[in-house]
Amino acid sequence: MSPAEKVTALPAVSHGRTLKVFVRDLVLPCRIGVYSHEKHAEQRVRINLELTCHEHPAINDEHHNVVCYADVVASIRGLLAEGHINLVETLAERIAALCLADHRVIGAKVRVEKLDVMPEASAVGVEIERFRR
Repeated sequence: MSPAEKVTALPAVSHGRTLKVFVRDLVLPCRIGVYSHEKHAEQRVRINLELTCHEHPAINDEHHNVVCYADVVASIRGLLAEGHINLVETLAERIAALCLADHRVIGAKVRVEKLDVMPEASAVGVEIERFRR
């Protein structure tokens, strides 16, 4: 059973409270890029997330009643292990989709930066924001 499946059900009427769960400056090796030299080696990407979540009305100091950042990071690691991705935009979309798969997440802001691409810049990348429909 996944952590999202263990969560105590939210009441039928929303109490309108949200909270933000974030991951800042997660640096991981990634096979990413469209150029031939990028297809044969990993490079560092930095990922920043801000998730807007429905706040459970009775968290009760129980981790299964909140979105767990450790589970989010583990899911991102799993996503990166799936293989080569051409575009940072694609990676950002996939990360947003995995975050929004948790019914408690109503919005995801995702920034993906490639750190070793241009010597004149500390990073290049993209930031997207997606919302539950």
